[in-house]
Amino acid sequence: MRGRICGTGSYIPEHYYDNNDLAKFVETNDEWIRERTGIVRRHIAEEDTTVSMAIKAAKNALTDAKLNADDLDLILVSTITPNTVIPSTACEVQKELGAVNATCFDISAACSGFVYAYNTAQAYIAAGMYQNILVIGSETLSGIVNWKDRGSCILFGDGAGAAVICAEEGEIFPAVTHSDGAKGQVLACESRQQKNWQDKENEKQTYVSMDGQAVFKFAVKKVPEVIGELLQKADLTEKDIDLFVLHQANLRIIESVAKRMKTDLAKFPVNIEEYGNTSSASIPILLDELNKTGRFHKGQKIVLCGFGAGLTWGATLIEW
Repeated sequence: MRGRICGTGSYIPEHYYDNNDLAKFVETNDEWIRERTGIVRRHIAEEDTTVSMAIKAAKNALTDAKLNADDLDLILVSTITPNTVIPSTACEVQKELGAVNATCFDISAACSGFVYAYNTAQAYIAAGMYQNILVIGSETLSGIVNWKDRGSCILFGDGAGAAVICAEEGEIFPAVTHSDGAKGQVLACESRQQKNWQDKENEKQTYVSMDGQAVFKFAVKKVPEVIGELLQKADLTEKDIDLFVLHQANLRIIESVAKRMKTDLAKFPVNIEEYGNTSSASIPILLDELNKTGRFHKGQKIVLCGFGAGLTWGATLIEW
């Protein structure tokens, strides 16, 4: 048995900061941000939370899948910005949806989170444990961004995306994932659950800190490598793949990956201009947009690839 995406959904907060808005906070401008990141806007949750956005994306995905909440066997939520330590975001989603038959837990793998959660869903289906699984990526990154740090505040936004994975007959497609905790400090954020975090010296560590050059070099090296590793396992080449759906971290990263892979950039859809980097929500938001705009066709081969904090990275093959 293997899983197939049978429904997608997303939710984006209405409020946003464009690049000119950010120029009021930090020394920057629209041209500087566009040139280095490809980002124009990032949406910011005001009334919404990680839980409420996850719920709205989930409802849209269930509608698209034509399933009821009580059809779900498992709910997985990938997030690094939960409302609460306990209960989990997945349990909060279950409560609101009325998914009374679902087991629920969260996954914390940052920008690789949706790929990791998707692979977890596939493993449960392949083991015969569950039939219908809801996978969500939801993030309120605006709450952990230092809005005085030009290097990071320009990048991140809030949002949620979801996919319903349904069991079907067939052989599971390959996936590849990696981690390198020794290099984790190049993209880090300490918890506010620790003692004395409000001390002036400690508080600054509870906002996202990033070595942008190191992250860029990591991504443009590891992403082509992991996609190549995945294609070798699948006995495929880049020409066999219809679309490469990458985590939306930075347009220059995506362009560099396409160049290194010697693959047409048109195969790498992007929406980073509108949303910025939404961490684990970026891939499912993009999947939902591509689904709703008719970019997917039955039988297409698609590679999902996430990469980010941990450091973590991975790629998985899906067939639409």
